[in-house]
Amino acid sequence: MRILHTSDWHLGQHFMGKTRQHEHAAFLDWLVAQAEVLRADAIILAGDVFDTGTPPSYARELYNRFIVELQRTGCHLVVLGGNHDSVAMLNESRELLGCLNVSVIPGVQDDPQRQLLTLHRRNGEPGALLCAVPFIRPREVLESRAGQSGDDKRQALQQAIADHYRTLFELAEEQRGQRDAVVPIIATGHLATVGAGSSDSVREIYIGTLEAFPASAFPPADYIALGHIHRPQKVAGLEHIRYCGSPIPLSFDEVGQQKTVLLAEFAGGALQGVTPLPVPCFQPLARVSGSLEELGANMEEVAANGSEKRPVWLEVTVLDDDYLSDLQPRVQALAEGLAVEILLVRRGRREQATSLAAEQRETLSELTPEQVFARRLGLEALAEADLAALNGLHDQVLADLREQA
Repeated sequence: MRILHTSDWHLGQHFMGKTRQHEHAAFLDWLVAQAEVLRADAIILAGDVFDTGTPPSYARELYNRFIVELQRTGCHLVVLGGNHDSVAMLNESRELLGCLNVSVIPGVQDDPQRQLLTLHRRNGEPGALLCAVPFIRPREVLESRAGQSGDDKRQALQQAIADHYRTLFELAEEQRGQRDAVVPIIATGHLATVGAGSSDSVREIYIGTLEAFPASAFPPADYIALGHIHRPQKVAGLEHIRYCGSPIPLSFDEVGQQKTVLLAEFAGGALQGVTPLPVPCFQPLARVSGSLEELGANMEEVAANGSEKRPVWLEVTVLDDDYLSDLQPRVQALAEGLAVEILLVRRGRREQATSLAAEQRETLSELTPEQVFARRLGLEALAEADLAALNGLHDQVLADLREQA
């Protein structure tokens, strides 16, 4: 049994005013080719098909064209809803796509049996049981109770999610026990796990008040295919719990990452191995930094990776200490005649300052609510008891807001 694990396509994303349509189209063509060459039995798309709940028409067209092209490979496609996806939008075509060898699980289902899928080999025999878990919204698994503290809500929600996984896993074990052949049990998820390294493009999501789910709370499935984190990585160092990462860089801090799709192979009812398949780079991105005197040479170096048709998209950080009102045109002048396109110019510092004056140069988009609140408290002379009380109230307010979101 061969399964391709992918996630976080974010079809329809605009990157600082630039469309990703060409990149996404090239990736989807590449993925169809991989499914055909590798004779994959199934593709698991672990959430965030689209970048927004109301994707542009061309993004929907890419999605539909991919499904049509995939038909020639005989590969079963499983689509899980992510936090960026609209449950209603994915659900509207679910029955139609079911006729095209596509299973869509947009959100948690009322009947858990609908989230237990059988994945078949190309010869039609059952190859694996899939506990298909999409992004979980608190109201789908938990009833809110008045008077609970933030910690109580976090613990209750973590337990509810663990119970949801356990219910599906027990159903899978029961079904496996009724079969003559032993098949692996696979689970999915779209969430942050404890210790996972994210990137700027990963918008912080909280399942209610829960920031991250511990790996120890997953069921003992043979493989767990996760989405949401854009960096490919193992969870807690475990071979069988994986983030495949996004197929294209979605922010400049993902520059230099080798994007992957994971090939999970099973035999004898167990995982045999996981192979990262490198995704080609369809649009070069780069980050350069230095003084105005240094930037020209740095830009020339990265321009070698671009072309007139496909220039390198650049983030430029200028490290001069002096404030220059004409910084943007100066930087643009350095790029003239080079196969680069500057999308972002930032002012930087050669040394990380810790003073309030330095912090004031940061924008709110670079700070979390917790950091903003902590820095504001740092300006006050407060007793430890008062600080603890204020932090507790702040945490409770954030928890309530996240639960209502």
